[in-house]
Amino acid sequence: MASAPIWMRERFLEQLEANELQALPYLFDFWALDHQLPPEGDWRTWVILGGRGAGKTRAGAEWVRAQVEGSRSLQAGVARRVALVGETYDQVRDVMIEGESGILRCTPPDWRPQWKATSRKLVWPNGAEAQAFSAHDFEALRGPQFDAAWVDELAKWKSAEDAWDMLQFCLRLGNNPQAVVTTTPKNVPVLKDILARKSTVMTHGATEVNRANLARGFLTEVMERYGGTRMGRQELDGLLLEDIEGSFWSTPLLDALRVDEVPAFDRIVIGVDPAVSSGGTADETGIVVVGAVTSGPPRDWTAWVLEDATVSAASPSEWAKAVADAYDHWGADRVVAEGNQGGEMIEAVLRQVAPTVSYRKVMARKGKAARAEPVAALYEQGRVRHLRGLGPLEDQMCRMAVGGYRGKGSPDRVDALVWALWAALLDPDRTRSGPRLRQL
Repeated sequence: MASAPIWMRERFLEQLEANELQALPYLFDFWALDHQLPPEGDWRTWVILGGRGAGKTRAGAEWVRAQVEGSRSLQAGVARRVALVGETYDQVRDVMIEGESGILRCTPPDWRPQWKATSRKLVWPNGAEAQAFSAHDFEALRGPQFDAAWVDELAKWKSAEDAWDMLQFCLRLGNNPQAVVTTTPKNVPVLKDILARKSTVMTHGATEVNRANLARGFLTEVMERYGGTRMGRQELDGLLLEDIEGSFWSTPLLDALRVDEVPAFDRIVIGVDPAVSSGGTADETGIVVVGAVTSGPPRDWTAWVLEDATVSAASPSEWAKAVADAYDHWGADRVVAEGNQGGEMIEAVLRQVAPTVSYRKVMARKGKAARAEPVAALYEQGRVRHLRGLGPLEDQMCRMAVGGYRGKGSPDRVDALVWALWAALLDPDRTRSGPRLRQL
């Protein structure tokens, strides 16, 4: 409704009676976005992951309302005792209770609870109570008991594990005590542990989905600055990004190397890690485009990762066309593909689609992690830059460690990246130093 044209909104409002107009702002089921509504089923914890401004706080406040309110203002609801847990007492009061999307603002006047600051409690007309707690003072959760809890921004608490554990012992009233967690995701153990539990359900919303309720120009500003970065994927898209301990690449490293403009290139290479099968269970075919500036001595050569054109569940002819399209779009000089599996078939398929493509087959003699290590060194030397919009590739990069890949499936995007950067900057046939290609 907020995104509808003015004439449509006016026509809708003109059809409502006076009491309906008064009630409309407080009927959350009417206004809610999909990620703001609780999932069906038997769950103990509902985690709402969202970007900044995605409506997480409003969803938490409205869930508390739905638990404590009965069908009339003096009738009991499902819950009678609620814990409100934030990073500090001030944040519970300023955001969860009195904030723009907090409980007091979301509740109609005749149902509105009273905030008793000295006891840090909200008390509803029907006798239900919500008590405020600080994650810093998690020992205060020893003793009280509740039938519902709302936890806000758990991922940034310094004592998150201790506070969450204490809260679990408190949720012991009623037939089905439940907790809602509203947070921007971060790669912290407590959040990953909660999400991994069978009793947890999760909804997710990016900042952009709530654009109708955000200040004009906000999205434009933050997307220009953070769009296409790993920070943007976390803070705006609300995605849980994992940096594995001991990984070759990290979020701070990649974000520090990000650029919006590129120079004129001496050479453009496309790295390909082909899938040998197709269909829903097949691996991805990694396709990564790299531009290189190779003037001066080889130690001064630099590269820019321009595009991740990876395709999923594609037939050989489909991924070959994707390679050919990228080749034409960027005016590439060479395609480098791993030929351990597929052998001569890879070139044959590619030639059927693009007969004039300059192609080179390379053979892997080492594991993926060992091949990635010299390429990771190029990043540490500041010789590689990334354009925006490479999120899935960078996610895989941050899961590649000395001991191997720590993610699901195969790191096909990373392997394609490694071949492209190796061919652009490390190929001994071009640098006249280092090991032979067949030993990579």
